[in-house]
Amino acid sequence: MCRNIRPLFNFAPPATEDEVRAASLQFVRKISGFTKPSQANEAAFSAAVEEIAHVSARLLAALETPAAPKDRQVEAAKAKARAADRYARSAVGQM
Repeated sequence: MCRNIRPLFNFAPPATEDEVRAASLQFVRKISGFTKPSQANEAAFSAAVEEIAHVSARLLAALETPAAPKDRQVEAAKAKARAADRYARSAVGQM
C-alpha cells in the first residue's frame, strides 16, 4: 500500500470529503506514475481522481463493523510513535 494513503474507515469523526479525495489523488498518482500530469493527460487524471473519490466514498458508507470507531488523535499519536521508533532504529543502523 502507498504510505501516503491512510485508512479512512471506522474513525470518529468519519472521513471527510477532502480526505477521501486526497487518498484518491494519491492512488491515481501511484498507479499513473505522475505527481503532476502533463496538459495532455490532465483531463483523464482529474476524471480518474473524481471517479475513485466517488467510489471510495460509496465504499466507506457501505462498510460495517461491530468495532467502536477509532479516535483520530489517538491513532495519529500511535503512528507518530511508530515513525519515531522506525527512524531511531534506522539512524542507529547507519552508524
